[in-house]
Amino acid sequence: MLLLLMLLLMLLLLLLLLLQQLLILLLLLLLLLLLLLLLQLLLLLLQLLILLLLLPLLLILLLLILLLLLLLLLLLLLQLQLLIQLFLPLLLIVLVLLRHCFCS
Repeated sequence: MLLLLMLLLMLLLLLLLLLQQLLILLLLLLLLLLLLLLLQLLLLLLQLLILLLLLPLLLILLLLILLLLLLLLLLLLLQLQLLIQLFLPLLLIVLVLLRHCFCS
């Protein structure tokens, strides 16, 4: 009976050791997950920092593109004005000739 009791105590001790090891393993896994989350947070902060550093550059680039678009629009309007100045007298001459042809 005493032997059985000692055997049960040893089994209980082994079980407690196993549980202790499992608990340590679980704590290590939780620590690893925490470190991974911290790393992910640091990477996110790094991305945010890079974005904030690049934001003025992106705004300057956007302003340059808008300026180029405005310049292109201005050139287009000037070209249209030139086209109207060139072809308006020609159109008037054609209209006068057509009026003479059909009215006489």
